Amino acid sequence: MSIAPSFRMLLAGTASLLAAPIAAAPLSDAEAEALREEVRGLRARLAAIEAKLGGEAPAAPPATAKPAATAIGWKGSPQFTSEDRSFKVKGRIQTDLGHVSTPRGLNDRGLGLSNEVRRIRLGGEGKLGSGFGYKLELELSDNAVDLVDTFVTWEKGPWQVAIGNQNQFQSLDELVGDTTGSVMERAAFTDAFGFERRMGIALQYRKGDVLLQAGVFSDDIDALADSSDGPDGGDENDSFSLDGRAVYAPKAGGTQLHFGGSAHLRELNRLAENPVRYRQRPYLHSSNSRVLATPALRIERELHYGLELAAVRGRWHAAAEAHWLEAIGPGPNRRFFGGYAELGVYLTDDSRPYRSGIFGGAKPSSPLGKNGIGAVQINLRYDYLDLDSGPIRGGRQNAVIAGLVWTPIEYLRFNLNHAYLAYDGAAIAAAGRRDYGLHVTGARMELDF
Repeated sequence: MSIAPSFRMLLAGTASLLAAPIAAAPLSDAEAEALREEVRGLRARLAAIEAKLGGEAPAAPPATAKPAATAIGWKGSPQFTSEDRSFKVKGRIQTDLGHVSTPRGLNDRGLGLSNEVRRIRLGGEGKLGSGFGYKLELELSDNAVDLVDTFVTWEKGPWQVAIGNQNQFQSLDELVGDTTGSVMERAAFTDAFGFERRMGIALQYRKGDVLLQAGVFSDDIDALADSSDGPDGGDENDSFSLDGRAVYAPKAGGTQLHFGGSAHLRELNRLAENPVRYRQRPYLHSSNSRVLATPALRIERELHYGLELAAVRGRWHAAAEAHWLEAIGPGPNRRFFGGYAELGVYLTDDSRPYRSGIFGGAKPSSPLGKNGIGAVQINLRYDYLDLDSGPIRGGRQNAVIAGLVWTPIEYLRFNLNHAYLAYDGAAIAAAGRRDYGLHVTGARMELDF
């Protein structure tokens, strides 16, 4: 504590009053010396009091924790980070232009020239602290707004739990992002077999070279909407699935390897009252013609399983998958098959990223405008789909697809594809013929951040 100003004035005033008689009245030498000695004593005591009072430091206010500073970064969009909390804006734009050749004798408006805004997506993701995180994305596609990745996660060590609308680990090609794939569209079987995000709870274990994923899922958000009537949705939709995937991803020298497999069982329950068709477009999403298609089938459950192989070494990568679907219902089971194999190489000094059991998007080593042209990659894929099973004739597709991907800067890509699709037993006849080929050319601009 410090001495108060009023107390200082009181001490000084007392000393002045005591010293005043020295100057007011004549004193003997002995009396004057006695008074001076008394004043000196008072002053000494005053100095001692001031020293004692002034030497004590004032009590410090209680310490308060400083608020954590928030760092603002940029990863294609603003990213805010504070200790174990974060938030990042996410978005995506994809625009397509394509052309499907028209065989002689086939009059189908879904073929020919077409273009569309394939996707517009906006959302965010982040961490809430204590191991919790989230992701929320809205997508405008097919003239409708849908919820895509919409879930909450909790992580501790190698474990992660996710609850919400999410992917069910169906295949490598399905899990790779649509803006990081080697060609414009995923393998034909992923669409024909109805792969999609669904509501559920998933458990994941990742440690070293091992990745294990499993979950229980119901149906996609639209099918579960309360406004849906009848057995197609709402509270009457009691379908569910059990899904699992395992990946072993070791490194052999400078080569990243990937060995994976998945298995899935879906019980349609009340949805079994509705007929199911397995079908596929002629590669381009902007074409609504289903050149391959089974007749309407009564299905009670689906059992499907797949195998995955992939490798990355320097500029090169390779991938292959095989996937079987058993559609179980009244009468004999139907078994369908799809798969692909691909090879790709960067012409620039870049490599295809691989992490957590999937491929990622390239970050150019020499971006355009910074002494480089960006990343340039060429890919070649063979894609097969068989929708024939016993008396069920849905047709077969053999496709060869060539792709050129240019990534001038991170988050932006331009994709040019050409494909030749050979059909055997197509669902759409051309002048009575069901065996014919189609040439497909597509171009896509995609921004993903």
